[in-house]
Amino acid sequence: MSESSRRILLGRVLGAFGIRGEAKLESWTEPRAAIFRYQPWIVRDPQGGERELSGVRGRESGKFLIANLPGVTDRDAVEALRGTEIYVPRSALPPPREGEFYWVDLEGLDVVTTEGVALGRVTHLFATGANDVLVARDDERERMIPFVIPQYVQSVDFETRRVTVDWDPDF
Repeated sequence: MSESSRRILLGRVLGAFGIRGEAKLESWTEPRAAIFRYQPWIVRDPQGGERELSGVRGRESGKFLIANLPGVTDRDAVEALRGTEIYVPRSALPPPREGEFYWVDLEGLDVVTTEGVALGRVTHLFATGANDVLVARDDERERMIPFVIPQYVQSVDFETRRVTVDWDPDF
């Protein structure tokens, strides 16, 4: 997949907030309200339908964000969007800082041990609260490796498309 066609999932619509057509959002950006900086959004409803959405405004409210979506003016219209995912093109995001990575950029990279043993490819990452976890899968198994630099993850090399880890291949 080319860089220009890659999409990043930034959040989703959780449902209506109030009666005036505002939407309650879950955001995975850091900070949460940064989701409003990356527009236009490509929104994908639970049935797979997609459309572009520009001009979204919003604010923080407790654990969620509250958004005004252009063209959505009542509670029922927002409820119809429940579960809709919010994407932006990867190219819309700023380059990561030194030593930081967008998870989507790691997906598909080969994972090898410091001894050169292949462990598979990065399928995804997830957060545990204590640390992030890199998931590497080959034809036989899946390995979950703490994404802790330099204890377990020794290097990430985008030129060779390789993540080198200090990990027991039998674990």
